[in-house]
Amino acid sequence: MKELIEKISAEFEAFASEANQQAEKGNKAAGTRARKSALELSKLFKEFRKVSVDEAKK
Repeated sequence: MKELIEKISAEFEAFASEANQQAEKGNKAAGTRARKSALELSKLFKEFRKVSVDEAKK
């Protein structure tokens, strides 16, 4: 579970960086990378939810 949390944290940092580049500088490519990170984050959050529920059942 710790590894998953670290992955989420790293992916969120990447997302925040790219989203800021798009917002502040109008960098269109950064927007594309931010959207890709957002999709990856949603997958990681779903996985986290699954693991979290399993851990709660123990």
